[in-house]
Amino acid sequence: MKIKMMALALIACSSTSMADSANTVQFKGEVSTQTCSVNINGNEANPVVLLQTVAANSLATKGATAGETTFTVNVTGCTTAASDTSIKTVFVGNNATTNGNLGNTGDATKVSIQLLDSDATTPLSFATGSTATTSAMTLATGATSTSQELVARYYAEEAGVTAGSVIATAQYAITYK
Repeated sequence: MKIKMMALALIACSSTSMADSANTVQFKGEVSTQTCSVNINGNEANPVVLLQTVAANSLATKGATAGETTFTVNVTGCTTAASDTSIKTVFVGNNATTNGNLGNTGDATKVSIQLLDSDATTPLSFATGSTATTSAMTLATGATSTSQELVARYYAEEAGVTAGSVIATAQYAITYK
């Protein structure tokens, strides 16, 4: 029994000293009076937003965009709202580019995926970190669901985009205020 207690004490001491080191993982969450389910285009698990095929020459210059595709973030099954509730979608981008877009892991080159906020003109930027947050959608008083339309499109990171597959990923969650 003493050996187990000493082992636990050593583990506790070592984890305390490791808490400030560079290999620390941070866990974040939220406790809220509201809870909802979220899906994209009706798919709760592993949603895919299919962008139309575009010609490489439509992305010939740096900063050119093409293939705007609307997708919908649906929030459903919410606790009946006692008052208007502001809900935002938070994306955690994988492989973010220096221009703040979702980097391509497919075989096309010099192209990324850019997400636009619900106004369909304001880019969501991953440039200052791996997260980007949309403007708020409102869960109205008495409602149990709401939705928000966003846009995904191709973005030429550099001139001379080459043909090939374009694949980009991000995790998503919602936050309540």
